[in-house]
Amino acid sequence: MLEKILRVNALYDFYQPLLTPKQQEYLDLYYLNDYSLGEIAEKCSVSRQAVYDNLKRAESTLEAFEEKLGLFRKYQARQVLLAAIRTCAAEWDNEGQAELDSVLKKLENLD
Repeated sequence: MLEKILRVNALYDFYQPLLTPKQQEYLDLYYLNDYSLGEIAEKCSVSRQAVYDNLKRAESTLEAFEEKLGLFRKYQARQVLLAAIRTCAAEWDNEGQAELDSVLKKLENLD
């Protein structure tokens, strides 16, 4: 469950502007402010089922954006490459320089 929450939050960071205002509000309240379905329903004057359905639809929309655009996947790949660069830089020598050049080329070609 924690993994799902972290993934939804990460996708939300990347794709928030592409969601409807209602989807943004529900995701904000549920995932960022830790409101329950009942609390959101009361606040928005809708049923718990409406909140649940809207959240599921918003989550599906986020996953669809990620499948098509891959911004989060590319971000994760960049973080791995940057960690490799830091490791190479810490072990700086001729062999490390060649490895650093290889990692930098991979980083440049991500986009």
